[in-house]
Amino acid sequence: MAIEFRSVTKRFPDGTVAVDDFSLVLPAHKTTVFVGSSGCGKTTLLRMINRLIEPTSGDIFIDDEPIRGRDPVKLRRGIGYVLQNAGLLPHFSVVDNVATVPVLNGVPKKQARARALELLDVVGLDRALADRYPRQLSGGQQQRVGVARGLAADPNILLMDEPFGAVDPIVRKELQTETRRLQRDLDKTVVFVTHDIEEAFLLGDQVVILQKGAQIAQVGTPDEIIENPASDFVAEFIGLDRGERALRAKRTARGTVLVDASGRTQGVLVDDARPAAGSAP
Repeated sequence: MAIEFRSVTKRFPDGTVAVDDFSLVLPAHKTTVFVGSSGCGKTTLLRMINRLIEPTSGDIFIDDEPIRGRDPVKLRRGIGYVLQNAGLLPHFSVVDNVATVPVLNGVPKKQARARALELLDVVGLDRALADRYPRQLSGGQQQRVGVARGLAADPNILLMDEPFGAVDPIVRKELQTETRRLQRDLDKTVVFVTHDIEEAFLLGDQVVILQKGAQIAQVGTPDEIIENPASDFVAEFIGLDRGERALRAKRTARGTVLVDASGRTQGVLVDDARPAAGSAP
């Protein structure tokens, strides 16, 4: 399902303009990432899609249908939503957390729990964890349960609000890899919010770099933005002005590596003439 913002503005009662005349199409079956500094309006944009926040003016459409006239509760139950700290119900077991929305939608509890177990497989969790409670899980496991719960009603749209910001870097990388796999396998329309440009470039088919008031500094694929930044602000935000993306080859005893402007190794240059380690001859 495609999502379209048309001249959307959000002004809060204290006078703060979080979103100022924002218009953009988020294509169906793709991952759009909103990225920017704190306070730029990216989370407000996300929460207006499921009407947790109502726009002051303008309209949002899902497949050309305005969401303004839809029942907010029914709308939310048909859209997956993954929070930064998983947002799990502490007194519900893992399986019942995942089954929550289907049960609210009228699915028999036994059927919803059976589907929840299948979703634990989908997000890479052992079914042995099904009867545990959130406090008995690691941060990474809790986030996987949060993703499973977001998928439980089989939504066409999945909203992810800085879902990996509270886990350590190794777990975060695992969850990012898992998110890419899920998008390939499930083909959802994903809207992802982050302040991390590397995460945005890794996950986004369409990346939207935002300034204050949700003003679009640039929108495009990661390659388009890196190869042709629209402004000095974008170049600075993605690190071009500091040379962070200017890589050069360096010979070592074990082969050629790529280093950045600070001399830090960023990767290994693989010789196309040689098979990678572990590959078939």
